[in-house]
Amino acid sequence: MSAQTDDIDRIMSVMECAFPPEYGEAWNRRQVVDALIVGNCRYGLIGEDGTNDLQPGTKTAGFFMGRSILDEEELLLFAIAPQYRRRGLAHQLLSTFIEQSRTNGLARIFLEMRRDHPAGYLYASHGFTEIGVRPAYYRTSAGNRIDAISQELILND
Repeated sequence: MSAQTDDIDRIMSVMECAFPPEYGEAWNRRQVVDALIVGNCRYGLIGEDGTNDLQPGTKTAGFFMGRSILDEEELLLFAIAPQYRRRGLAHQLLSTFIEQSRTNGLARIFLEMRRDHPAGYLYASHGFTEIGVRPAYYRTSAGNRIDAISQELILND
């Protein structure tokens, strides 16, 4: 799925404020564009008012990016800008992502996150379960090592 330039701008505006720099999780613009050019990646946006069809002038509250292969999808990036958190938008956006995955006939969704990431509660509330750990996978800007937690959600039981 290719993205319009203004959608890339919207994704980057959230990316720049939503990912703490000490963890190095944010992608740069080239990485986002390249992923979306490939064809098996998709994205979704949510506005400050909870709409998914953002009109010019609507502020972007968050986004997701996913990549599918065969009957599986990986949630690559998921973010809500700090000023829009605690309004239910993350639950709404994740629900949209999951429902689209089901509609697309996918069997499972995978994601990976750093241990103790606050989004872990969000993912658990939507049925994701831990399936593995990559010890000391992430490195902070201070040099600390943090485990990566792999999770999955089975869509078609």
